[in-house]
Amino acid sequence: MTKYIFVTGGVTSSLGKGIIAASLAKLLQARGFKVTIQKFDPYINIDPGTLNPYEHGECYVTEDGAETDLDLGHYERFLNVPTSQANNVTTGRIYKHVIEKEREGAYLGKTVQVIPHITDEIKRRMQLLGESGEYDIIITELGGTVGDIESLPFIEAVRQLRWELGNNDSLVIHLTLVPYLAAAGELKTKPTQHSVKTLLEYGVQPDILVCRTEHKLTQEIRKKLALFCNVNINAVVESIDAPTIYDVPLLMLKEQLDKTVLTKLKLSTKNDPDLENWKAFLGRLKNPTTEVNIGLVGKYVELPDAYKSIVEGFIHAGSANETKVKVNFIAAESITPENVADKLKGLDGVLVAPGFGERGLEGKLNTIKHVRENKIPFFGICLGMQCAVIEFGRNVLGLKGANSFEMDENTPHPVINLMEEQKNITNMGGTMRLGAYDCDIKKGTKAFAIYGKAKISERHRHRYEFNNAYLKDYEKAGMIASGFNPETGLVEIVELKDHPFFVAGQFHPELKSTVANPHPLFVSFVAASLANKKGGTK
Repeated sequence: MTKYIFVTGGVTSSLGKGIIAASLAKLLQARGFKVTIQKFDPYINIDPGTLNPYEHGECYVTEDGAETDLDLGHYERFLNVPTSQANNVTTGRIYKHVIEKEREGAYLGKTVQVIPHITDEIKRRMQLLGESGEYDIIITELGGTVGDIESLPFIEAVRQLRWELGNNDSLVIHLTLVPYLAAAGELKTKPTQHSVKTLLEYGVQPDILVCRTEHKLTQEIRKKLALFCNVNINAVVESIDAPTIYDVPLLMLKEQLDKTVLTKLKLSTKNDPDLENWKAFLGRLKNPTTEVNIGLVGKYVELPDAYKSIVEGFIHAGSANETKVKVNFIAAESITPENVADKLKGLDGVLVAPGFGERGLEGKLNTIKHVRENKIPFFGICLGMQCAVIEFGRNVLGLKGANSFEMDENTPHPVINLMEEQKNITNMGGTMRLGAYDCDIKKGTKAFAIYGKAKISERHRHRYEFNNAYLKDYEKAGMIASGFNPETGLVEIVELKDHPFFVAGQFHPELKSTVANPHPLFVSFVAASLANKKGGTK
């Protein structure tokens, strides 16, 4: 029978529930259990697809085309197992489903209420993955903080589900803050006590406390927390600030979080976790032999979480190259033809990031012109690829006013155009080319050398495409389309012939980079930037 673990948060948001959930899942997976993680978010958006990245960080896209919370990226990067639509559920999706059923008359004239109708739907969704028979353990992370008005139905659903599942088949991990007061020179347990008290008011007793702290927890503090929060002393787990999120599984192993969980769920603890590959990755990450400076040019650079998967992709690629990758965030709007050389000075490679809308477009074009002409390694993702096409059209092919139809509907040269099936769409949410699509790569190209195979699959999130009416002109001038979608003939990858590294993809390779499988495009781009630094490509 599938066992269920619920991860709740208290005191404050951003304590790292997703990292704790992913780290625990990694340890359980390393012991031989089949594990997956799901995220329940209390906001009313159907999914994060229409949210500004400043609101919620990046929108993570799964293989099956679901626009989801960025925590699913952590789950995939840690476990190396794809997630899906079922792994991320919002309040909006729950209510939409219940209201649609009510309109169909499915409730037989009953008054539709939060309890039981909303909570029943939450419980059904919580058990969907468990009923597939594919997993031994399902970890469910509840977004928000205990005490938030919007979290109440989720906590109530957990209370009911625990009662229905019976003993030893579920447990609750409560992540909380133990702050350090510098003036008093001590750690304070009261915020945690209050948080647990709030959880108890809703009828849920946590089994394990994970305490985020900047200073080590003394035995005395552990005892106090155990006594006042009604948990075993070995169930008070310290989660101290770590140099990298990839340290957290090993820190949780040291705190025996996985062992405590398995004991409470009456599962075997005889297999020690096999973390050799993880430790090897960390060893390379922490002991780099070189350093490389990469510029990330984008429009949401004030919030690095907007580019979370790209930053993690560089961490994986850095480890693979035994190189420390320093990512320099540069606001696209700030780059002009006059200051571009100064802005990109000292960079060994430049990535132009994805995004939507016109803001920062000219800055991205100025960047690409500079790196193209000065033979600096360039990597473009999604809008970054479209910008490379626009820049080449304007400055090499002489197509005056060349642009994307997204930015200028009256452009004389829509080198990036709207797909036919997108032209009549009025709804914004979930209507783009989303999820995994196949790509055939031409032999003899840089892309083929990087991937080492002719058939790949990558994840997409966009509406606009390379306009194939211009393809012959581009190829004649030296910009090669090296990857195509086999069904539609749409261009997926472009590259420049006479350039050390100028590769751009219409897809999002960062979404498939994991600790176990760093993405080849990131690995090759970091290697090319390193060669550029050493003077090998200048």
